[in-house]
Amino acid sequence: MSGEGPQPQAIRKLQRGKLVIASHNQGKVAEFRELLAPYGVELLSAAELDLPEPEETGTTFVANAELKALSAADLSGLPALSDDSGLCVEALGGDPGLFSARWAGPDKDFGMAMRLVEDRLSEEPETPREAHFICALALAWPDGHVEWFEGRVDGCIVWPPRGDKGHGYDPIFQPLGYDKTFAEIDPAVKNAISHRADAFRQLTDAVF
Repeated sequence: MSGEGPQPQAIRKLQRGKLVIASHNQGKVAEFRELLAPYGVELLSAAELDLPEPEETGTTFVANAELKALSAADLSGLPALSDDSGLCVEALGGDPGLFSARWAGPDKDFGMAMRLVEDRLSEEPETPREAHFICALALAWPDGHVEWFEGRVDGCIVWPPRGDKGHGYDPIFQPLGYDKTFAEIDPAVKNAISHRADAFRQLTDAVF
């Protein structure tokens, strides 16, 4: 109709078949497998395909997720799904944020990274401990098309770390409404309430 603006482009649907999970983090890959189990796709990880890990040079979670998914799709010739996620602590100005993995160092020592968070928070008495996790998902095709979705879960930082069921910063993150950390909660419960679950709900509603 005359006078109307351009119509939004329809989101591309994902066909059944092989899908690359553009991650070498086995904890993340396991979560992806559980979340995508009902959708009839055959999942391959970047590690299984011996794909390199591109340098995360983006300035947002979405940008980093996109560059990883595009790299995996280009190199594999298959659709690829990637996430970029991080812990954002309000009192630390959003750190570690985009640098959540880098705080763990080259050896992926998240015990050290969690201690860094606690040390920073302990510098001032009664520092607020509110925090949130962000997850950006990017689904890329070999032709360069990308769809992206972003999820969030709010909570607080606890100390000392509790639980052994999660990965990364899960042992010090207690989601709102729960008295357990992500690393203490049953994985099925976490996969229903997490930042990754929020982003996945958006993705599955859109592309399947």
